Amino acid sequence: MKTPTNTFTDMGPRQLVMLFLAVCLAVLPPLAHAGRIKEVASIEGVRSNQLTGFGLVVGLDGTGDQTTQMPYTTQGLSNYMKQLGLTLPTAQLAQLQMKNVAAVLVTTQLPAFARPGQTLDINVSSLGNAKSLKGGTLIATPLKGADGEVYALAQGNVIVAGAGAAAGGSKVTVNHLSVGRIPEGAQVERAVPTSLQMGDSVSLSLNSSDFQTARKVAAAVNQHFGSGIAQALDGRTVQVKAPMNPNERVNFIAEMEELPVESSVASAKVIINARTGSIVLNQAVTLGACAIAHGNLSISINSTPVISQPNALSGGQTVVTEKASIDIKQEPGKLIQIPAAAQLSDVVRALNSLGATPQDLLAILQAIKSAGALNAELEVI
Repeated sequence: MKTPTNTFTDMGPRQLVMLFLAVCLAVLPPLAHAGRIKEVASIEGVRSNQLTGFGLVVGLDGTGDQTTQMPYTTQGLSNYMKQLGLTLPTAQLAQLQMKNVAAVLVTTQLPAFARPGQTLDINVSSLGNAKSLKGGTLIATPLKGADGEVYALAQGNVIVAGAGAAAGGSKVTVNHLSVGRIPEGAQVERAVPTSLQMGDSVSLSLNSSDFQTARKVAAAVNQHFGSGIAQALDGRTVQVKAPMNPNERVNFIAEMEELPVESSVASAKVIINARTGSIVLNQAVTLGACAIAHGNLSISINSTPVISQPNALSGGQTVVTEKASIDIKQEPGKLIQIPAAAQLSDVVRALNSLGATPQDLLAILQAIKSAGALNAELEVI
């Protein structure tokens, strides 16, 4: 009689360890992603500001605005010349044909803590009907903030990453010629005050509203600096007591931002772009068991011209009419059973088994959501 063998006894130490790890991974839930506070939150009040201004690009090779159709180009140049002490009569302004001048909008971002004298990269965009800004020079342009105050002054040679040529009614263009860029083309003239050094506390603003993440951030700060230092005000804001000395406050914030914190698992969401047909699913999306039947309906319309010729000496006229034929074809849709999917890879594999196009998946996902088999939030952008 054959003696039964013990499977675990026959295993070596390495095999037993691998079996133990496999069992632990199957039983334990997946760990949350661990990151730093600076990756899930930012200091409230520390932000950039948008600056914009109206300017003129000069020195173009006949590719500027047609001033007869763009009066603000002429008006802008007239205002600039007045600042230089030159004044032209109104009648002469209307006759100017300045094909080497283009009206532009200058935009940039003023970063936090920017000081006077620092330089900024700027974007220059044509405001009129200029054909190209290549080779042009932006004259001094004040850049204003939302409060109407001037915070920077822009000037410099415009760089356009493109080329164009036209001859004999044909035109070839590479890239966009009506938009350019000036590296370090603006200089900061005024600093924007921040609230970082005001009060006895700083506020952490979470990148996404989540009560669980706010609670974990406050707990991580209190565990490192002491109880009562941080408190979560809502699902997005955590208030932290900070030193009053500016140098100590900066060191405190730098140390706080490096603290590890486990971010909560994101809520299940499916993003649908109705214009492009793009569909994006995050890792929290799960799918319940369901059955789907999807068929294709095609309609084709053919138009054939028909000529009606009257008899001789009948006095009638030849008439051309059209004969339309409409053909409707509906392919049979088979019922497909989709199993429950607990992971993103299983959800993708189940949806691919349908063989539907992205446009069809838009309607299919909405129907699955209505049936209660899709555990996710649908967001159409």
